[in-house]
Amino acid sequence: MLDALSLLACLTCAQAAPLAVPAKAVAVDVELVLAVDISLSMDEKEFALQRAGYVEALRHADFIRAVREGTTGRIAIAYFEWAGTVRDDAVVAWQIIDSAESANAFADKIAARPFRSFRGTSISGALAFGTNLFDGTGFEGERSVIDISGDGPNNIGPPVTATRDAAVAKGIVVNGLPILISPSPTFKHLDEYYAQCVTGGPGSFVLPIYAASEFSTAIRRKLVLEVSGIGGEARIIPADAAAPIDCLQGERDRRLLSDPYFPELDR
Repeated sequence: MLDALSLLACLTCAQAAPLAVPAKAVAVDVELVLAVDISLSMDEKEFALQRAGYVEALRHADFIRAVREGTTGRIAIAYFEWAGTVRDDAVVAWQIIDSAESANAFADKIAARPFRSFRGTSISGALAFGTNLFDGTGFEGERSVIDISGDGPNNIGPPVTATRDAAVAKGIVVNGLPILISPSPTFKHLDEYYAQCVTGGPGSFVLPIYAASEFSTAIRRKLVLEVSGIGGEARIIPADAAAPIDCLQGERDRRLLSDPYFPELDR
């Protein structure tokens, strides 16, 4: 079982091809990776709202002001879309943002991407891929952050807590944007799942979205908090701290559906 899980993880990480990076190390306030869910559970309207939310947030004056008010007045940012894996063409490479012009240029690259989705939800694979993106960037960031959005629990690859913990051990903060516009009838506590199983690191937070009208504002708020280095206020604390979330529920639910693409798990 463990060998199969490790193989899936390696297959996911193997696609993290080196990206173009500056020839000389550049000081930035934060190195920020945006990891965006495009799994089939996201309907076309939801996906379009999510994409528009990131584009609008990156163009917004509040975001640009937060960047300019940092110690260096610039950040490094990368973007990728994920589902059961991360495909080679799903990445927008690292870019420095230090002005409205550079922010708009990065937003343009995201807006120009074709809409597409595919099978599976591997949060663990996305976190592993995102963690690898920080290797050899050529930046010297005061902070490293993975900003991950999604509308369901991990159901492919190794346990999400393992890759979350590996990222945190490398000094990376993982923040979450769980999307609960159309929650699964069997998994309604995605906000608590993200708080307990996905996010981690000093000042990490979860900022859930419960309605389509909240997309743009929530994404902008999250980016401003991440650029400013302000976190804890947005954290979701489960109402019943004595009842921890089962971080393997997504894998167990997928197994019950007898999916041939996912190996058996021990209980």
